[in-house]
Amino acid sequence: MGAINAHFVPALDGVAYGLLLFVAAAGLTLLFGIGGVLNIAHGTLFALGGYLAATVSNGSWSSAFLGLAVATVGGTLGGAVLAAGTLPLADRGHLPQALLTFGLSLVGGDILSTVYGGDEHPVVIPNSVNGTVHIFGHVYPTYRLMFIVVASVLALAGTYILGRTRAGSLLRAAADDRDMVGAMGYAPWRVHAALCGAAGALAGLAGGLGAPIIGPGPDTADKVLMLSMVVIVLGKPGSVVGAFLAAIAVGEIETLGVSISSNWAPYLLFGLMAVALVVRTFRGSSASAGVAVGAHA
Repeated sequence: MGAINAHFVPALDGVAYGLLLFVAAAGLTLLFGIGGVLNIAHGTLFALGGYLAATVSNGSWSSAFLGLAVATVGGTLGGAVLAAGTLPLADRGHLPQALLTFGLSLVGGDILSTVYGGDEHPVVIPNSVNGTVHIFGHVYPTYRLMFIVVASVLALAGTYILGRTRAGSLLRAAADDRDMVGAMGYAPWRVHAALCGAAGALAGLAGGLGAPIIGPGPDTADKVLMLSMVVIVLGKPGSVVGAFLAAIAVGEIETLGVSISSNWAPYLLFGLMAVALVVRTFRGSSASAGVAVGAHA
């Protein structure tokens, strides 16, 4: 019980941090796994959402909701720019997309640095969620607890929309057979634009929600992009459930891992990713060998 009490708060922090990474990575995994677009500028859209939310925040609930709205709109507009840029590169592989979006991330980062400077911008949250609460005898920030609830709702809503709605079915169908989607009467470019816009909106929303927890600052975009990539690799591209589980694992390693063993925590994260890649490669090789044996039997 003593060890549980000692690490209760870091473990809960890991859940909050993991859910933040999930909301941030959800758009990226959808865009890469379903749309086939490798977006290096995803972290910049997250930072844009955080800066916009910080700009309008003044401690009132109306400014908090306005901040989330402008962050989401800003991310959506960024997604629209990505859609226009990546559409002509849809059939040219990931390298041209990576180069284009990397260039856009540099331009976007330079614009954000010019406008907001090199310092972190604090977000003023409403007083009613700016305090602490007691959970099982532990003091915990109210905003982080509220964030866990909101992010959990977003995770459930995203899973439902992708798996149980017509729009989600259309997006999944577009990943498997674009010509079939076109034959159904849906222009593939519209599906591509909708996917980029939705991914940008999620990035901006995550930036707005997560601004009181991380950033926004000069290194926010790079940090979020790197951790989102780790989440995608661990969770398998295109899998919302996989991204959710991977994000929680990364969040726990980043917080609980540091609490238990600060020296080993950075190695644990990339060690876990290496193990996941090796296991996935081994399973893929075993499956291919099984198919080959079956074909010759």
